[in-house]
Amino acid sequence: MKGHIISLCCLLLIACEKKVEFDLKESPTLLTVDASIESNEPPVVILTKSLNYFSKVSADVIASSLVKDAEVFVSDGTKTHKLRRYDITIPGANVPFSFYSSDPASPATIITGEFGKSYSLRIVWQGKEYSSTTTIPLLTKKIDSLWYAKPPNTPDTSKKMVVKARVTDPPGFGNYIRYFTKVNSAPFLPGLNSVFDDALVNNTTYTVDVDQGVDRNTDIDIDNYGFFAKGDTVTIKFSNIDKATFDFWRTVEFSYQSIGNPFSSPTKILGNISNGALGYFGGYANQFKTVVIPK
Repeated sequence: MKGHIISLCCLLLIACEKKVEFDLKESPTLLTVDASIESNEPPVVILTKSLNYFSKVSADVIASSLVKDAEVFVSDGTKTHKLRRYDITIPGANVPFSFYSSDPASPATIITGEFGKSYSLRIVWQGKEYSSTTTIPLLTKKIDSLWYAKPPNTPDTSKKMVVKARVTDPPGFGNYIRYFTKVNSAPFLPGLNSVFDDALVNNTTYTVDVDQGVDRNTDIDIDNYGFFAKGDTVTIKFSNIDKATFDFWRTVEFSYQSIGNPFSSPTKILGNISNGALGYFGGYANQFKTVVIPK
């Protein structure tokens, strides 16, 4: 009897099933900002128009999303420099790309990142102004040493290697870092989890495994994730950052890793650009360390 009741309920539910259609209206176009200034480097600002959730990404879509008609200014509090737009093609991908950086035609106002300095960003686009500020911290949290080791429980014939770092965190909470790795002549790539605070390691010297950075535009090989290989020359870019930069990348990376997980909670990306724009302006105090893993 119980089984018949369940079957009847299922039939009723199926009979009452109604096709539901959602009217997904296109969201308004927003300015998206990816801006940074690093120690001993000029500012770099990438501007795009936001895409709708279901937009198909292609070379043509990327090209049409690039913002090429903005005015971009960076100030260090003493001088203000108007950035120049540069148009390039990404090698190997044949994808057009644009960014804003120092204009050599105005050498007197060119700005280069310095430890302990604050910077402001101003963007004028389509009659609206957007602004942000960031600080390049002092280089207080550092890698003391870098070395390689064989992963535990792997045969001697394996080419897999791990890189370890000894890091010193200074007294006082609020020392945030982001790290990148470069293997041989490849570009620097951020770790899958690339930002960390010092809530658990304040005022200590500790040892940590450094996972190899990843290209988030490709599928990640989980079985080999984090490992380096015998014969690799590995360079770590270890960047002290401010809290706003930490919060932006922390929420971006959490959102990235939640994609496809039906049990994850929605994540709000914490940017620091005014007037409703998406993205961030971040400062990086960089330290570089290299280790060569023999073949």
